[in-house]
Amino acid sequence: MTRWIRVLASACAAALLAVMTVALGSPAVAASLVEVTGFGNNPGNMRMHVYVPDSHPTSPAIVVAMHGCGGSGPGFHQGSEFASLADRYGFVVIYPTATQSAGFGNCFDTWSDAAKQRGGGSDPDSILSMIDYVERTYRGDPNRVYATGSSSGGMMTQHMLAVHPDVFKAGASFMGVPFNCFAGASDYPPGNSRCTGGSMDRSPQQWGDAVRQAYPGYSGPRPRMQLWHGTSDTLVPYSLLRESIEQWTDVFGLSQTPTSTDTPQANWNRSRYANSSGTVQVEAYSVQGAGHALPQGGMALYAIQFFGLTTSSTDTTPPTTPGTPVASNVTAASATLTWTASTDDTGVTGYQILRAPGASGGTFTQVGTSATTSFTDTGLTANTTYRYQVRARDAAGNVSPVSDTVQITTQAGTTGACSATPTVQSQWGNGYVIQPLTITNTSNSTITSWTVTFTLPAGHTLTGSWNATVTSSGQTVTVRSVSHNGTLAPGAGTTSFGFQASRPNGNTALPSGYACA
Repeated sequence: MTRWIRVLASACAAALLAVMTVALGSPAVAASLVEVTGFGNNPGNMRMHVYVPDSHPTSPAIVVAMHGCGGSGPGFHQGSEFASLADRYGFVVIYPTATQSAGFGNCFDTWSDAAKQRGGGSDPDSILSMIDYVERTYRGDPNRVYATGSSSGGMMTQHMLAVHPDVFKAGASFMGVPFNCFAGASDYPPGNSRCTGGSMDRSPQQWGDAVRQAYPGYSGPRPRMQLWHGTSDTLVPYSLLRESIEQWTDVFGLSQTPTSTDTPQANWNRSRYANSSGTVQVEAYSVQGAGHALPQGGMALYAIQFFGLTTSSTDTTPPTTPGTPVASNVTAASATLTWTASTDDTGVTGYQILRAPGASGGTFTQVGTSATTSFTDTGLTANTTYRYQVRARDAAGNVSPVSDTVQITTQAGTTGACSATPTVQSQWGNGYVIQPLTITNTSNSTITSWTVTFTLPAGHTLTGSWNATVTSSGQTVTVRSVSHNGTLAPGAGTTSFGFQASRPNGNTALPSGYACA
């Protein structure tokens, strides 16, 4: 144990820099490492530092760069090449600092049940808050978010891409482990760990199932994965690179036999796993003779190239403003928008669709993207007014001004009877997770929205929720459907949401009085 801590500390932690501290809403001074406080929901009690280069597109890409155990965000900024690459290619870097402990300190939580589920709390939710902050404050591009990290940070890279495939486009994991390798906090420290003890061996399907179960029902695109490991690494054994390859190739439905191999640099043996169209979905580097000391010089550049961020950063001209959207086929739950295309000197790569509630007021938020000049928004609430705007994005990440606004009102719908059935996924001395809480349409009419109410026992507090909009008044909790799960077919159509709550230690009570309307 002592040797592990000493080596990790020397390999992954650099001296802390003197950094500035800013309050929420105050943009960082460009080309400075800046600490941000109050960035949002922070169940992992993490610190956030951000690096914004002097020159960047209107809507820059976001790279989350994570340190190893015993390290810090400022230390990883100082000891890695990502900030200098940000200066060159115009992306924003988030440097989280972990504070969790499982045998030794400042490790990213990849072991707890809370961290392994969406909205479960702990470090993943804190990192998502940091990403949201950069998207709000610096107009970071939500379609170009990437993760990378070393050792514990490499483990968290694979973890975040497994649990939140809808947030990240790609990741580069240095000396990491497959998602769900650790059985719990007691399995994390070396010497006691089955994961890093050198004998971990699961089938590709078992590894792939772990990722698929992290977000049941997800059918969207999966983020591409780049993996790095030294052949002489004994702290996080080199054999775990093969396990990670098996996990991610299975997730993509690929063979474990690479489609190509080469040696791009001396002692860097690269294996690539491409799909039928030739796109490399998984890329693995075996670094000959390297111990637990990655990334080495030049490796960060290969990660950024894998992300697709090394195109010219000199284009700062945004596309022209799209035409005002025209609404058609407006129903109780959906509406189709079309608009006149934008133009751009390097080419428009897509459009972002923004929506606000009501005829006035409210905030426009992105509800979708489109590669064409049309978009159908679904899951709307019947007899409700919405406003829409559209903006274009080019290959360099520049974003156009928003279009003029179009207003729609959905048709009147039918709200039938429904039921709410909770399932206790897990509970412990001072908390619990209800997942899934299943909503069932018990009527013979289509439901276009639903509302569930229930009562928390005295002393209980909600700490997280997912797949619904949740508000509380005292101990009464009101849960409303969101755009993607409000419509339920008649005769037992179902959907679900979940939540986590804390309670006084030793209290075994659970919420009651569930009602659905």
